[in-house]
Amino acid sequence: MKWLVVLTALVAFAECLHKMPLIKGKSARQTLKEKGLWEEYRKSHPYNPAAKFYSSGTESMTNDADLSYYGTISIGTPPQSFSVIFDTGSSNLWVPSVYCNSSACENHNQFNPSQSSTFQWGDQSLSIQYGTGSMTGLLGSDTVEVGGISVAKQVFGLSETEASFMTYMQADGILGLPIFSVYLSGNSEQGSEVVFGGTDSTHYTGTITWIPLSSATYWQINMDSVTINGQTVACSGGCQAIIDTGTSQIVGPTTDINNLNSWVGASTDQSGDAIVNCQNIPSMPDVTFTLNGNAFTVPASAYVSQSSSGCMTGFGQGGTMQLWILGDVFIREYYAVFNAQSQNIGLAKSA
Repeated sequence: MKWLVVLTALVAFAECLHKMPLIKGKSARQTLKEKGLWEEYRKSHPYNPAAKFYSSGTESMTNDADLSYYGTISIGTPPQSFSVIFDTGSSNLWVPSVYCNSSACENHNQFNPSQSSTFQWGDQSLSIQYGTGSMTGLLGSDTVEVGGISVAKQVFGLSETEASFMTYMQADGILGLPIFSVYLSGNSEQGSEVVFGGTDSTHYTGTITWIPLSSATYWQINMDSVTINGQTVACSGGCQAIIDTGTSQIVGPTTDINNLNSWVGASTDQSGDAIVNCQNIPSMPDVTFTLNGNAFTVPASAYVSQSSSGCMTGFGQGGTMQLWILGDVFIREYYAVFNAQSQNIGLAKSA
């Protein structure tokens, strides 16, 4: 059964803003690459970042190893602190527990129910399916504090087992959110922010463009096309896209992504990454995503990532699924406001 474990106090806009700083940390992909384990991992676990949007009975999650923006919450009395991914692509809150016997829990903070005077066990189990395995555990309730908001008797998951890729993630768990606005910094580890209850005008310029949801299941909208210099290179005739802070790249169907990477001058290596010459970045074209009749342009400086091993684009293949995910590569360029009440998404140029 699919359990939606959400912070109910965050569903409605508050009169005052509650801000939560986010830290831009290394993704699991980066950590695996540094350890020389990425090639082996990628072969064993095919890249399928859209998996979490196609679930039947359970909340599926991705094994793209690219979750990297996280913040700190606390659970219990006295509070126990955890770093969590703020994920718009799910609505579950879960953290590792002292009952977890997976290697992924050994290097993360673990919740101890016996040390909280306000904790209560639930009577249900929790199972979230991943491409590389699953997170399983039990449901309980306790006081949860997020960005100055305290929620008593909040239901959350306590993991007993976790998928292996969680070992390489800096965050302890995941917090799915139904309503908020997000600013993701580009090059700095600090400066990113999630705001509950409204927007922070210092993080964007101009006006906010509001786009209605095409499906309220996730933050899904209509995308008209993907163009370069006025030429349609992907999403011909229209397609569906999801704005997701829990995915690092911009992801689309294999054929479209291959064509898009070809247009920007990228070549695919044996791992499936789209490699470019770092010196070519200034001359590479902008890519425009037209959403519900509104054009949002992403320059090469934003869609190409640079590291000690070279440069690669942020356009990733999503297998055969006909769905686009506009992840962190897109959200770093456009401040995103998620409004569950009016069922729309607001986008404005990041400051």
